Amino acid sequence: MKSIEELKAIRDRMQPTLNLRDSDKGTRIVVGMATCGIAAGARPVLAAITEEVAARGLHDVMVTQTGCIGICRLEPIVEVYQNGEKVTYVKMTAERAKRVVADHIVNGNVVTEFTIGADQ
Repeated sequence: MKSIEELKAIRDRMQPTLNLRDSDKGTRIVVGMATCGIAAGARPVLAAITEEVAARGLHDVMVTQTGCIGICRLEPIVEVYQNGEKVTYVKMTAERAKRVVADHIVNGNVVTEFTIGADQ
């Protein structure tokens, strides 16, 4: 960064992402990245989600990480916040993550077989 103009350009580019944190508009995808999640394979899940969101050009989707979600036996865990509601996906893989982006994020259809209650 060499000028104030570059700094302003960065701010303008990132502002929609910051606004997404404070509103119910758009979609927020949270991947559990505590040691239990990482040990269970959360890194490839996070990478797959990030790549799929970028490849599809989804600008109203924010992908973030969090620590322990609290149900280690179901890791990797992905939570999707959309329209004021939360869907929790469990035992995720990179392939499952791509399907969640395609079916849930793009087409609005929750992938129920990957949700928290479906495995019991």
